[in-house]
Amino acid sequence: MAGPLAGLRIVEMAGIGPGPFAGMMLADHGAEVIRVERPGAGARVMAQRDVLARGRRSIAVDVKSEEGRAVVRELCRSADGLIEGYRPGVMERLGLGPEVLLEDNPNLVYGRMTGWGQDGPYAQAAGHDINYIALAGALYHYGRAGEKPTPPINMVGDFGGGGMMLAYGMVSALLHVARGGEGQVIDAAMTDGSALLMGMIWGMRNAGVWSDTRGTNALDTGTHYYDTYQCSDGEYISIGSIEPQFYAELRRLAGLEDDPEFDRQHDPAAWGSLKAKLTSLFRTRTRKEWCDLMEHTDVCFAPVLSMGEAPKHPHNKARGTFVEVGGDTQPAPAPRYSETATDTPQPGSEVGADGVAILREIGWDDARIGKARDDGVIG
Repeated sequence: MAGPLAGLRIVEMAGIGPGPFAGMMLADHGAEVIRVERPGAGARVMAQRDVLARGRRSIAVDVKSEEGRAVVRELCRSADGLIEGYRPGVMERLGLGPEVLLEDNPNLVYGRMTGWGQDGPYAQAAGHDINYIALAGALYHYGRAGEKPTPPINMVGDFGGGGMMLAYGMVSALLHVARGGEGQVIDAAMTDGSALLMGMIWGMRNAGVWSDTRGTNALDTGTHYYDTYQCSDGEYISIGSIEPQFYAELRRLAGLEDDPEFDRQHDPAAWGSLKAKLTSLFRTRTRKEWCDLMEHTDVCFAPVLSMGEAPKHPHNKARGTFVEVGGDTQPAPAPRYSETATDTPQPGSEVGADGVAILREIGWDDARIGKARDDGVIG
């Protein structure tokens, strides 16, 4: 893969969710990422259609065996970084903790992805995205007034607060090594990352312009000018007319300039009735008709598209926001670079498909590889 991270080698202890997402991000931008997976587990379900596994080679290793652990240690001696997403202490019990691998390779960046973090009262407890963002003070604020909190699928904890933060931490620490520093451990916790993603909202709350009452604020569907609305065909549009010039454009195009009630944009007492008026108005036309009127204007408008629709939209097609990988539609690597362009990702390998080639690259001969395969060390 081409990209600004070309030349870096990352070992990824295969898992689910945020760890693979971080590995995908690094691979998308040029790093060589090798997934260490379990032998004997069978082929990964639809391996070549797994977006989070794209762009990586795979080696299947029994890390519970002494020889299997030796394989991982040798790989990490040749690597710039490692990603693991086990509960705290698991890698240490396997003999592959930071103390061991950093002694083998002092420049190694050791990335650890957990929900609760490496320490703290919750550290050893199981959890999922919904739990991490709940404890972080994020989930409470997702939902409409008078309704229960609604999880934003698993975008915030797993991927925004987890995998993306780990990828950022890995690149930051790799840059530190490139500038002459030593390797180190990255403790990436989804609770920490989810809390950080709420930074702007914390600032608004500290300034007294954000209420803890869900669904009553400017950005959480409390207002009439920042919400989604259903059209006459049952489809939806999004309106984000916050600034006065954008709100004025909304009023102009929607024929609301002469309604004095819409002068009360920032009066919470008027938001309910204004939202009711917009709800009725937007139901008078189809989504396409509203698109014909408001797309490419400064209303701050966009149709609400499904996954099936988004790749077909002219803007996304012009940008190349989606690509074909192995015959499937996937999101393209992002962000873009002016000089170091990235390649279109390739499908991920089946479990263990690249093991022999990888072992040869780190100096194993065919006899040793054959014995490891016969002993079940590699699959």
